[in-house]
Amino acid sequence: MGKTSSLLLRVALAFAFLYPAYGFWTNPNDWIGYIPEFARNVGLSQGVLLMLIAGLHLIIGLWVLSGWRIFIPSIIAAVFLGSVVYFNQNQLDIVFRDISLALVAVALAFGSRR
Repeated sequence: MGKTSSLLLRVALAFAFLYPAYGFWTNPNDWIGYIPEFARNVGLSQGVLLMLIAGLHLIIGLWVLSGWRIFIPSIIAAVFLGSVVYFNQNQLDIVFRDISLALVAVALAFGSRR
């Protein structure tokens, strides 16, 4: 994979994680519905849970953007995005784009193995 292609894929995938991280901090009520019920019932307050998930999004997004050992964050991102689709199938009209983004993550992971 070329350097430009890799950079564009990394920016696209990173944006899919950095924007929700921002959204979790600025408008948490808009995002809580995407968190599966079992995750909301882990014993943490909604605010703490949202901040932890926002932090996870931030870490994944920045790691993907950095390109450092890209295979690892790409696989994590693919699994994360796949789980978003799986646990929000009732909202497929909204989360269908996550399938494409998960495939971008897989392409980055396998493209890094050459």
